Amino acid sequence: MKIDILAIGAHPDDVELGCGATLAKEISNGKTVGLLDLTRGELGTRGTPEIREKEAKNAAEILGASFRHNLEFSDGFVVNNAASKLEIIKIIRKYQPDIVICNAIDDRHIDHAAASKLASDACFLSGLQKIETIMEGNNQKAWRPKHVYHYIQWKNIEPDFVVDVTDFLDKKLETVFAFKSQFHQEGTNEPETPITSTNFRDSITYRAQDLGRLIGVEYAEGFTTERYVGVKSLYDLI
Repeated sequence: MKIDILAIGAHPDDVELGCGATLAKEISNGKTVGLLDLTRGELGTRGTPEIREKEAKNAAEILGASFRHNLEFSDGFVVNNAASKLEIIKIIRKYQPDIVICNAIDDRHIDHAAASKLASDACFLSGLQKIETIMEGNNQKAWRPKHVYHYIQWKNIEPDFVVDVTDFLDKKLETVFAFKSQFHQEGTNEPETPITSTNFRDSITYRAQDLGRLIGVEYAEGFTTERYVGVKSLYDLI
């Protein structure tokens, strides 16, 4: 099964928070999107891996993703080693995405930057024919995505480009808050975390509004890229 876009996150909910509206927009345009979580988020202060697994499945269904896989790497200890890269390469070669979107290149959580470099390196190595991988009993062919982009997370990193998601913020919020265990809830006795405040909840919208303001639309999501962004014409720009 070939897909158009593979979105990778260190933890369940990273993808939804980072680029949920963009993915929803692309799916509405007929693109196929797959989700790959690297860990189960087992070190999260709230909830359990089992709860987050159910929430992740629900979020993927709301989004309309073609699939969601979890590699079950160790939360808090994501490492960029050969074994980890090979597991991601297997997924890339199986689904042959044209675009991979992954974690922020620099962020508050140490797993985010580690996962960002890990995924990017795997995308490059996946294109080397002499790296042999076998999945489901089949020898896999080399495949390198055309583009690797990074969504923005906790830190306000300056984007290299932004996507107009004006009609898709509601869908993003629905997928994000499918992870009920992780965010603000009235009357809960669960410990507070940096993402359980109402300020964080509101920030999902006001950050999208601010990026939208800067390009003259209602809402937008920002991305960084390791390569120059090329356009065929000046008229391709908003």
